[in-house]
Amino acid sequence: MQRIRLRYTKRGRLRFTSHRDFQRAFERALRRAEVPMAYSAGFTPHPKVSYANAAPTGVGSEAEYLEIALAEARKPEKLRLLLDESLPGGLDVVDAVEARTSGLAERLEASVWQLRLDGVERADAEKAVAAFLAAEAVEVQRMTKNGVRSFDARGAVTRLEVVDPQVAAGHGDGFEQGADRPGPAPCAILRLVVRHLTPAVRPDDVLSGLRAVADLAPPVPAAVTRLAQGPLDEETGTVTDPLAPDRDAATVPEGSA
Repeated sequence: MQRIRLRYTKRGRLRFTSHRDFQRAFERALRRAEVPMAYSAGFTPHPKVSYANAAPTGVGSEAEYLEIALAEARKPEKLRLLLDESLPGGLDVVDAVEARTSGLAERLEASVWQLRLDGVERADAEKAVAAFLAAEAVEVQRMTKNGVRSFDARGAVTRLEVVDPQVAAGHGDGFEQGADRPGPAPCAILRLVVRHLTPAVRPDDVLSGLRAVADLAPPVPAAVTRLAQGPLDEETGTVTDPLAPDRDAATVPEGSA
């Protein structure tokens, strides 16, 4: 049984699809592309697909990951093209590698997020970011299925900065297809790196923290996009490619150490 790992995106209007909607669309794409899937055992067999740390509904992403198991071997790049053609535009399969190592989910240690705050002056965003980073802890609240829960939003954030909108454009930050590019009105762009901890700290939690420490309240909801997720380099604070170990393993000759 061959395992293939895929990276896909959620862009434009497709950012509003739920994870369940994507699952249905992806399983239809597998059938259209005639992918020789391996199936689970039992009374209701289903294709073996493993999803890893999906982004919330309404959030764009350049770095979603999943793994599929095949009953027959296929070339990863050819499979990627077939699946990409079978999915609607915005749900784009952009990378594929054969799984040659274990623990993809465990490699997703952190995410890089970008938040577009329309109606917010850059100077105000910089003051709020400075106040957030200076705090030892920033307690926020979130409604869960078990009621309101309080937790620290500061500890999971390893980097938070204000970036130039022109630099941000073109990095998959919500400016897809030119529809959402910032105009003459104020617009602040935040970029943050967040560890995947328990409880998970989401971009909206960080926004709640900025409101708590500096009264930063954008007049319209923020446009949020995940730019990357993967292993966190502790020295540089950057998030690296989680598929790199599989690519590296594919280049090692068989029988070598």
